[in-house]
Amino acid sequence: MTSRAVSAHSDAREVRAEDAFDISALTAWLHAHVPDLVAVPAVRQFSGGASNLTYLLEYPDRDLILRRPPGGRRAEGTHDIAREYRVQTALGPVFDYVPATIALCEDPGIIGVPFYLMRRLDGIIPRKELPPELDLTSAQVRSLCTNVLDVLVGLHTVDPDAAGLTWMSKGHGYVARQVAGWSDRYRHAKTWNVGSFESVMCWLADNQPADRAAVLIHNDFRFDNIVLDRTDPTRPIGLLDWEMATIGDPLMDLGGALAYWVQQDDGPAFKFFRRQPTHTSGMLTRDEVVEYYCRRIGIGLDDHEWAFYEVFGLFRLAVICQQIYYRYHHKQTTNPAFRFFGIAVVLLERRCRRIIRRIR
Repeated sequence: MTSRAVSAHSDAREVRAEDAFDISALTAWLHAHVPDLVAVPAVRQFSGGASNLTYLLEYPDRDLILRRPPGGRRAEGTHDIAREYRVQTALGPVFDYVPATIALCEDPGIIGVPFYLMRRLDGIIPRKELPPELDLTSAQVRSLCTNVLDVLVGLHTVDPDAAGLTWMSKGHGYVARQVAGWSDRYRHAKTWNVGSFESVMCWLADNQPADRAAVLIHNDFRFDNIVLDRTDPTRPIGLLDWEMATIGDPLMDLGGALAYWVQQDDGPAFKFFRRQPTHTSGMLTRDEVVEYYCRRIGIGLDDHEWAFYEVFGLFRLAVICQQIYYRYHHKQTTNPAFRFFGIAVVLLERRCRRIIRRIR
């Protein structure tokens, strides 16, 4: 891949009032720090994503992407935009799917929060549905699916030392830290109208395995963070959103990815919250994904062992949803897309309990 950067997609629209910032202040900062950016950009906001906010900056000769944290209460350690920038900058030379970074501003006085800029990848980002104009056969969809999974496999084989990213490692005990950390985050973000998750958190604490490996993990691997080649939409050319990337257990990354994987035979409730086209004919099922990944990476895993990673992935997704819903519940954001996140949390707890009952 020779060009790097994030695709303009159809959900770039007018900036929400609560997410607006001073464009003139941004333009002045960019003029001082990126001298060839002297024009005033047209700014639009991407509706996809529920964590750090993403904007399209349209210039006469190019399009760029701006990333910044959301407003309102943020859990400690989350939305570290400078860390995201540094991870992408370091990974760029050793992993071809990373958008090239341009500039970082850590001064919140410019637009109210820190932010960074990166180049835009000109490609297709699969959202809830594959774009109808692609008209892929089931065989092509299957190739797309396995090619996307190969990006995850490739990431997990990157040498963290060669990338200069060993500073992200906290040493052995990644699984234990994740179980304790996400349990603590859920308890702090809980609202009165969702379940306690206590039985699930206790089961995770009692059944956690030792770390299998320590590799670079993305921690938010989904189809809507993948950019596809316009000329061959079965071929990924980019992986976006490195906010939660770290060094940890690769199976935890796989479990997190499959928490979003709504397949054809799932019930209507889960299909309502689907955010990626994994229900499409030709896509692998969750079981097939696990089998494919383990074969490609060389890991042996039985159903009982996998259950921990599956439950943890669903629980972690519930915590993410609840942290976002907390902001909506307390009127720290008015984004209507978040109003049903509390229901998603309830459904995810039920699913975790079903898996636990099944393997006992």
